Amino acid sequence: MTPAADAPVVVLNSSSVTPEDVIAVARHNAKVTISAEALAGVERVRAHIEKLAHSETPAYGISTGFGALANRHIPQEMRTQLQKSLIRSHAAGMGPVVEKEVVRALMFLRAKTLASGRTGVRPVVVTTMVDVLNAGITPVVREFGSLGCSGDLAPLSHCALVLMGEGEATGPDGMLFGGKGRPVSELLAEAGIAPIELAEKEGLALVNGTDGMLGMLLMAIADLKLLLTTADITAALSVEGLLGTDQVFVPELHLALRPHPGQAASADNMLRVLANSPIVASHRVGDSRVQDAYSLRCAPQVAGAARDTVDHALTVATRELAATIDNPVVLPDGRVSSNGNFHGAPVAYVLDFLAIVSADVASIAERRTDRMLDPARSHGLPAFLAGDPGVDSGLMIAQYTQAGLVSDSKRLAVPASVDSIPSSAMQEDHVSMGWHAARKLRRSVENLRRVLAIELVTATRAIDMRTAASDGVLLPGPAGAAVLEVLRATVQGPGSDRFLSPELEEADRLVGSGAIRAAAETATGPLN
Repeated sequence: MTPAADAPVVVLNSSSVTPEDVIAVARHNAKVTISAEALAGVERVRAHIEKLAHSETPAYGISTGFGALANRHIPQEMRTQLQKSLIRSHAAGMGPVVEKEVVRALMFLRAKTLASGRTGVRPVVVTTMVDVLNAGITPVVREFGSLGCSGDLAPLSHCALVLMGEGEATGPDGMLFGGKGRPVSELLAEAGIAPIELAEKEGLALVNGTDGMLGMLLMAIADLKLLLTTADITAALSVEGLLGTDQVFVPELHLALRPHPGQAASADNMLRVLANSPIVASHRVGDSRVQDAYSLRCAPQVAGAARDTVDHALTVATRELAATIDNPVVLPDGRVSSNGNFHGAPVAYVLDFLAIVSADVASIAERRTDRMLDPARSHGLPAFLAGDPGVDSGLMIAQYTQAGLVSDSKRLAVPASVDSIPSSAMQEDHVSMGWHAARKLRRSVENLRRVLAIELVTATRAIDMRTAASDGVLLPGPAGAAVLEVLRATVQGPGSDRFLSPELEEADRLVGSGAIRAAAETATGPLN
């Protein structure tokens, strides 16, 4: 959709943008503007490229072919066609259409690099890309086509094709232009945007970056930050549901003895969610159990390690945000230099790391759910938390769904970054597969959100059953009560079997929106 009049504004200037800027543009349709200083820098560097274009000395990407064809000198009269051919041939993606937020992040990050003044494009190229973003026009980008090296070539080419008035795109109303629909040129005309005629170097500059994988990394980090806090909340609710202890979460057992900051943060979250819980207090004396199962006792160690991995990924992403990636690139002293900065290895590695931790946090959450459904291990809860076990199946198949999600995430945790396949007649003989690492991470993060939603439904049902069986004595703590109040507004508690899928989907929505975290924080204050 077209940004509203009060939408946030992100300014492209000589300094790097922030992760929050990328999220604002990708997900919240923030308007993008370019500072006069940045445009002046772009124009100044372009003047230098123009001189090189008219020189007799060959310059890669300016007066030569590309990749394995870089040794061919291209005469001036064919250079416009060279740029068009590059974009048309590289827009070779196939498969499902990539999500709108991914494409918007991709375009914004490429615009950020173009605005740096290090790529040699004309100012009109940057302003046109920003105009397309602000108009709510979204190029159609296909799932397959990037190897995460030499840039996210096919995805960026599909975007560049739309700037030329070709290809496929959706308008602010979501209707498709191009392909079998109306021409993209008409969509641009309706928005008052003139297609650009690419000049020397510009086609290459539009496609040579890690923007797609970086955009997906930044969004995954934002999602995981929310989900890891939510995982601490659902784990704490499971502790209540299973009559577990809160004493393993006290601070003297964490940062002082094992100085991993993520572990300490998760333990602190769980301790605060369990504070003043009558259920937890009820069995501090006279309980014959010595220790809780690992899935309860070690929850901060697992979620905390995930937190530390996310922090490392954010460090890498922030460095990449500060980068200007193109090949060749125009250096401050005017040299046009070939380089390998488009290789996505730094981003690809952390994308794979995050897929591993996402799968493992989902795995431990599923184990807590299974424990609550098993009367042999749930300490007095009915089988599958069913209203009438045997007649009712309760949450039996919800756990199947959770197990299926976890299994899928384990497959997605297999690293993509070690699976290089040579391309471009062996010129590009080692690639990062970072785009594929990013695509599988997005699915893994969605799986984790759904797994936590099922744990939420299970733990709250267990708590409700404890409360009912004790005539209201075994109550959750204030944080758990706040979460229950929000959830029960739209998701029913224990009872006879009913159509369960809509309730699980609603719990998923509440987890993803941050409503569950916000509810807990009304009692705990801001959580880590």
